[in-house]
Amino acid sequence: MPNQSQTTPTTTPIITIDGPSGSGKGTLTARLAHELNYQILDSGALYRIVGFMAYQQGLLNEDSPDAPNEDALAQLTKSLDICFDKANFEHIRVIVNQQDISEVIRSEKVGEYASKVAVFAKVRMALLDLQKNMAVGVKGLVADGRDMGTVVFPDAILKIYLIASAKSRAKRRTKQLLQTGKPADFSEILTQIIARDDRDSGRKIAPAKPATDAIVIDSSFMDANQVFAQVWQLCQQRGLTH
Repeated sequence: MPNQSQTTPTTTPIITIDGPSGSGKGTLTARLAHELNYQILDSGALYRIVGFMAYQQGLLNEDSPDAPNEDALAQLTKSLDICFDKANFEHIRVIVNQQDISEVIRSEKVGEYASKVAVFAKVRMALLDLQKNMAVGVKGLVADGRDMGTVVFPDAILKIYLIASAKSRAKRRTKQLLQTGKPADFSEILTQIIARDDRDSGRKIAPAKPATDAIVIDSSFMDANQVFAQVWQLCQQRGLTH
């Protein structure tokens, strides 16, 4: 993982896809990156990675009332070797320290860990350079997250903010888990989503909100193809599909 700070070149086209968990950001990001042959940045996966590794190494204890040690979390973050493998755009592999942890970090529990470590300024700073550097030396970048258009890439050529009701997102997540043979309780997932939304939108550091120049799309009653078609049209308008 590069630690040095670099300036994102203005010649690199960047598309940011922000919004809450379950709004369809990942699906849209992967398809856009595939169609445009751009690099992918899944910032949500970065925080899930840190949360999972912190829990695995005992830095994050869900049963303890004490807050995690921010400095220790930041040091852990800096030590991670993270790679996104988009060879198969329908299944982006997440490789950390040469191990594939793609599946384990997608659990609802690890999502909670991610939200808890994301509140720490030093953790966010430790990941900021990595995220910016991913736009260096590539044809283009599609960045998926919650503050990509507001904090990480404020000069992005196209900013999308996907929203969807908590119930629709909980239904999608429940269906997704059941289709993969995993247990899923709609009420529990809905409760977790609402709690995560409150944390993410209420935090002092980079709260989850659309950039002033972002285009907000409500995907509550849209399928993935409809969302993609709308965003693809915006890409065409900005000359990104040539």
